[in-house]
Amino acid sequence: MRRLSALAAAVLLALGVPQASDETYPAKPIRLIVPFAPGGVTDLLARLIGDHLERSLGQRVVVENKTGGVGNLGLDLVAKAPPDGYTLALTNVGHIAINPLLIKDMPFDPMVDLVPVASVAESVQMIAVWSKLPVRDLNELIAYAKANPGKLAYGSAGIGTTPHLAGDHFARMIGTEMIHVPYRGAGAVAPDLASGQIQVVFIAVGAYFSQWKSGAVRILAVAAPHRLAGYPDIPTAAEAGLPGFEFSTWYGVFGPKGMPEPAIAALHRAIDAMLDDPVTTKRLEDGGIEPIKDSRAGFADRIKRDSAKWREIIKAANIKAE
Repeated sequence: MRRLSALAAAVLLALGVPQASDETYPAKPIRLIVPFAPGGVTDLLARLIGDHLERSLGQRVVVENKTGGVGNLGLDLVAKAPPDGYTLALTNVGHIAINPLLIKDMPFDPMVDLVPVASVAESVQMIAVWSKLPVRDLNELIAYAKANPGKLAYGSAGIGTTPHLAGDHFARMIGTEMIHVPYRGAGAVAPDLASGQIQVVFIAVGAYFSQWKSGAVRILAVAAPHRLAGYPDIPTAAEAGLPGFEFSTWYGVFGPKGMPEPAIAALHRAIDAMLDDPVTTKRLEDGGIEPIKDSRAGFADRIKRDSAKWREIIKAANIKAE
């Protein structure tokens, strides 16, 4: 029987069919591609995942930052890699569900050419303002924005990013106009908010922790259905006066289409185990990031729902594909 199994494996290998089993995977180092520059939330998550996978699976995990093409450079590399489970990506909702709606000539189809391996975490958007803006809570911000149409500027990490779409949606929900100021990445937004060059942001909580603690930035609400475990004193948008305003960015691990089932299963179990670790959970929550465990089918369904949701938001914002 073993000889027959070995023969079958050899035939499949010769035909180019990827092979893996719970006993053999992983048999060599794994590449984890991050389509972002070092230092951000995605990079932090990737290094947490890499460290955990090395300990639990017994193979080295090499985290590689591959930026460019609005994330497409790194993800295209993964989509076109051999589907053997040794080239993976950690990415977010923007690259999977939003980019295809905004970029005409995508080099790959993330909904087809990438397979979801495991959900990892969710970063909820916050509504934050320059500390010298004369508003103390969300209701006061809404009143100020409506009384000063076209005068408040909000920053984002670029056109079509979640902070941009959240800001546009906020303005439409309250019936006013705001100025969108796109930056090249989220890191450049923080100093301009702290200095008053822009007055509002709709961005991940953890991105402005130091500015918030120093008093340069005032956080008014989180765009979530419940308060965050790491920030229980910050009200939700619904509690603060704007029901229905919910925006978040999820992060997940993906691989090329055709990955062997045993490899996907092994990775999913290992990542779920990481999210059960209270030390890891506390570290994420302190940074405003919530662990999200889901079944693979549940994660795939969420991706489809989010694609439909963002399609409607982009259509309402009248943002055209480029």
